[in-house]
Amino acid sequence: MRTRDADGTRKRILAAATEDFAEHGIAGARVDRIAARAEVAKAQIYAYYGDKLALFRAVFNQNAAVLVEATPFTPDDLPGYAVGLYNGTMDRPDLIRLLTWARLEGVPPNLDDDAWQEKLDQVAAAQTAGVVTPDISPANILAMLAGVALSWSAVAPMALPPSAHDEHRAALRLVIERSFHA
Repeated sequence: MRTRDADGTRKRILAAATEDFAEHGIAGARVDRIAARAEVAKAQIYAYYGDKLALFRAVFNQNAAVLVEATPFTPDDLPGYAVGLYNGTMDRPDLIRLLTWARLEGVPPNLDDDAWQEKLDQVAAAQTAGVVTPDISPANILAMLAGVALSWSAVAPMALPPSAHDEHRAALRLVIERSFHA
């Protein structure tokens, strides 16, 4: 019999839900299957998350946050950041599937306002210092950078040979360098 551990229960639910949503999408995921994998009652899932869409949002945001937090951000090396995002998605094909489901279902990411603002401020400071082009707003730079970094996720990158990934990384570096550096 399990002892009561709310944090542990939430972690098990999110881990089980990550697998189910990545495998079946939002519509195909089943709360009863998630509950069985997490070894909890369905009622606990609803008590913690409210409904299946809210659970998906929690799964998506947690997994996206792990990728973003694991990728060092310095505006002096925007190409390195883009390659880091690319590498992170190659290491986490489930995250690519979650991102695809989120896009299809129109589920926007829940950005950490403080972390987002810090990145915006860093890009603005780099613009002032003459390192990053001042012709594009910091928000557009970050959005385009992420979009370009994740663009290969739509073409089944896990099936590509390693040399193709090296070529993608080099192209990504070049595009970001030419697009955003002053």
